[in-house]
Amino acid sequence: MKNASKVSEPSPTTNTKKFKLSLQYAADFPEMPNRSQFRKWVNAALERPAEITVRLVDEEEGRALNRHFRGKDQATNVLTFVYDELQPLSGDIVLCVPVVMREAQQQLKNLRAHYAHLTVHGVLHLQGYDHEHDAEAQVMEQLETNIITRLGYADPYHAH
Repeated sequence: MKNASKVSEPSPTTNTKKFKLSLQYAADFPEMPNRSQFRKWVNAALERPAEITVRLVDEEEGRALNRHFRGKDQATNVLTFVYDELQPLSGDIVLCVPVVMREAQQQLKNLRAHYAHLTVHGVLHLQGYDHEHDAEAQVMEQLETNIITRLGYADPYHAH
């Protein structure tokens, strides 16, 4: 693991929400977000205290994780693993950097905005939001859109 690091400090908001963020760069690619960007994105989507690890991986690790935990033999953009749903919430968000970069290019999205969206998406999953059914998907997508636009990025579902 390269550059694995951990930060523990309260979020910069006025509510009582606090979180610990561990950021792991297990892949080395250009234009990866930094710690302060991830903290901002996690904080924007977080509704309660949490301990979260965000891990950035290459395609090989992303594919292996997706195959092992979801039975799908391909890398995916984001995987979320919940370890404890109590206080504090505990879990991992894994971003597969090559997939994120490829999607941003194919969908004509700003790379930083796409990282922000997928991070927010993962944080919402950690908190129990899902998109398996249409009604759930609509709620989750609306939350994502509200958070992402509040952060100053374009609506991720209508970015073109």
